[in-house]
Amino acid sequence: MNVIGDAQKAVQLGKKLVDNRRAHMVLRQKVRSQPPLEPERFKIAVYFADESVNMYQIRQWYKPLIELAKTWPVLILSRGSTAALQLFDESPLPVTYVRTVADLEKTVARQDIRIVFYVNQNAKNFQMFRYGQRWHVFINHGESDKMYMTTNQFKAYDYSLIAGEAARARLERVLWDYDFDKRALPIGRPQADHFSGALPFTQDDRIVVLYAPTWEGDRAAAAYGSIASHGVGLVRALLATGRHRVIYRPHPRSGVVNNLYGQANREIIGMLSAANKADPRAQHVFDDGSEIGWQIAAADVAISDVSAMIYDRLATGKPLMVTRPVSKRAKIDAGGYLSACEWLEVDDVAEITEQIDRLLHDPETVERIATWSQYYFGDTTPGTATKRFHETVQHLMDEWETHARIHEMDLAERTVDSPH
Repeated sequence: MNVIGDAQKAVQLGKKLVDNRRAHMVLRQKVRSQPPLEPERFKIAVYFADESVNMYQIRQWYKPLIELAKTWPVLILSRGSTAALQLFDESPLPVTYVRTVADLEKTVARQDIRIVFYVNQNAKNFQMFRYGQRWHVFINHGESDKMYMTTNQFKAYDYSLIAGEAARARLERVLWDYDFDKRALPIGRPQADHFSGALPFTQDDRIVVLYAPTWEGDRAAAAYGSIASHGVGLVRALLATGRHRVIYRPHPRSGVVNNLYGQANREIIGMLSAANKADPRAQHVFDDGSEIGWQIAAADVAISDVSAMIYDRLATGKPLMVTRPVSKRAKIDAGGYLSACEWLEVDDVAEITEQIDRLLHDPETVERIATWSQYYFGDTTPGTATKRFHETVQHLMDEWETHARIHEMDLAERTVDSPH
């Protein structure tokens, strides 16, 4: 078994090396074709050190950052070749590829970057932390009750932008001697102000069910994925009714670690295709697009694993269910929304249609979701989160100006160490 696992890892590593080499060749051409960045233009940078497999983490920030860039120009600093390749093709914001630390230093030296945003905890973030005289701000890539949201790594940043009261309470339980009033700034969920996208189906009387599972995870404590346990049976049951439309949006990393998840993922995609061929009016959707939002808003019921998708859906105030992880070692924060959510046990998958009917006609569900939505995101009135985001950035810029006056002599000598 270990031999097979090692062989699979070797194949994956080989594929990754080939992909990176190919990306580097194409990147050289794209980098050469990019016009030089205007000096001193950008005040805010988004530092993204990952490869393309984690593009979903930065994509969800595109629209909020486009709005912010109308006031404060924003530049994406990409460190990974495959990610840079995609960013050059799709990013609505300016992108520069800083493969080496020397490349990074040159860019930092030529721009007036006062705030650096981080969407994840990549180890290479520390290569950017070396630059002082600016704020390093963790903005994350979603709100959830996963253990990722309580890491002590929050302390590495000058500030963190959090969703609301729930996020602060979660962090207060684990971060010792941390100034929450100063460093943990609540902004809600600005992405929710930008839920959009054309529906890939014609609306009718079918009940639309969004099934948005996460990946299998890379350790037992984070094994939240349901594709192999719940997914196939769940989708099969919904396709059989003739009165449901399934939107299937799997996590882009599904099957990266465990091939069983990859097989189950492919089986579900095949079932959707076969169902559409049998009844073209069904218009079931396999969604692997970069745009997120329309799925959350369009679904009558959403089914998600323990992931950030729960909390994006929670902000809509519409019914949702959460799959119960089959692994007893999966760590679940039972003190937040998950203590009151509608769990979907693996043994109840066969009765999913009855579960959905109950959710849609249960008056207590609306009140319960509204209460938890307020706890996690504060005021979810459209536009409010965006306003709070912009006000928070203005606050940080004002703080920068205050410290710039205090350290005026230091700023006069503001330089970046030359690369060695």
